[in-house]
Amino acid sequence: MEKSKIDLYLTTNAKYFEPTAIPIIRQKLENATDDALLTLQATELKDPTTMLLISIFLGTLGVDRFMIGDTGIGILKLLTGGLCGILTIIDWFTISKKTKQVNLSKISMIM
Repeated sequence: MEKSKIDLYLTTNAKYFEPTAIPIIRQKLENATDDALLTLQATELKDPTTMLLISIFLGTLGVDRFMIGDTGIGILKLLTGGLCGILTIIDWFTISKKTKQVNLSKISMIM
């Protein structure tokens, strides 16, 4: 794959991944086909900042966990009020990192 396409993708989507994951993504993109890049560009990635805001306002209902695909914890938060608010507060500090991990796993499945 062309270096300019890889740089463009990484520049555009760097906020969706941990900084330590960027070299791993770059390496996978260098070995990927053009079809994989097209599929990758069509893949919807979750914005960590948006997920943090959703966690702050709707975290007690588990909406943040449902959105990142963690259905079990989402149901637990919904039924217990975020474990009486404890899990909700923990998620305020961890949801951005979890979102970036989910994004990395999405693109890892493609390539």
